[in-house]
Amino acid sequence: MPKVTIPPLPISGLFGLIKPAGPTSMSLLNNLQPLFSKSKLFIDPEKAEQSKDVKSRKRRKRGGDVKLGQGGTLDPIADGVMVLGVGKATKQLTQFLDCTKEYRTTCLLGCETDSYDSEGAKVRIAPWKHVTKEQVEKALPQFTGQIKQTPPIFSALKMDGKPLYEYARKGIPLPRPIEPRDVTVHSLEVVEWLGSNHSFSWPEKSLTQEEKKAAETALHGVDREISLQDKPESAAESTEEDNTPTAFVLRMRVSGGTYVRSIVHDLANTLGSAGHVVTLQRSSQGRFVIEPQEDSDHACIPWETFEKAFSEPGERDEDGWTEWERQVLQHIEVVQ
Repeated sequence: MPKVTIPPLPISGLFGLIKPAGPTSMSLLNNLQPLFSKSKLFIDPEKAEQSKDVKSRKRRKRGGDVKLGQGGTLDPIADGVMVLGVGKATKQLTQFLDCTKEYRTTCLLGCETDSYDSEGAKVRIAPWKHVTKEQVEKALPQFTGQIKQTPPIFSALKMDGKPLYEYARKGIPLPRPIEPRDVTVHSLEVVEWLGSNHSFSWPEKSLTQEEKKAAETALHGVDREISLQDKPESAAESTEEDNTPTAFVLRMRVSGGTYVRSIVHDLANTLGSAGHVVTLQRSSQGRFVIEPQEDSDHACIPWETFEKAFSEPGERDEDGWTEWERQVLQHIEVVQ
């Protein structure tokens, strides 16, 4: 591995991590905290030994003395770029909340879920076999540019101090419509048409009829036309050859605050169907990217690099650095 320039230690900085699907963002930070707190990259060993005050002891109980934060979480279902800040650089993480991000997401048609993704429960099913790639591409301009997005009623956003999902679960009519958000979709395209050639399936868990009625009651407070009843494929449209729901992959560049799941959900509705997210990858977050294309792009460190270090730190090189520390030195953007 090529030599890297060592800045004055300990260092503060920003770097990109490639999060795997499955764990929460916070669990990854909790795992990294003790590893970073034992490295001379981020903490002066002598000062750490001398630090005996109450505040420092509390930090050690939580995992270590190094300040570590992230510039925008990714849900468990999602993988991809997550920007981390160490030390003084944690103060600069807010810039990544509103920056432009790129995502790849797979939409599975025919089923709407309460969370708008495969982690949730089925809300309703709808026809999908009439949807073609050409129809999807024709509908995309409606979701490109400056648009308004309405968060789902099963979200944790609050209205009059009460989470929206509480209205939905208890059947309390919404006092007013959910306020749309202004977002910008810089680009949106179909990059892969999977059709029925995939292994995805609808969630097994479903809302009960009572739960559906409660959600409808909440929504009827602002829209009497809302219905969450199933509308399966008709006998004329259904064939025995293939009953696998259609899936396709979208790539989009969006502003901060954009709900990728809402784009998938709303697009499917516009096509006369229903749909939800089954894969989601953040391929770039500001200047941090999975696949660098330009000189200004910053590559990210795979999570496996750190995961290996938890159980087997490996041998140190002639300068005293382990593999994960060398990777950090190669990728970190130092903040003075």
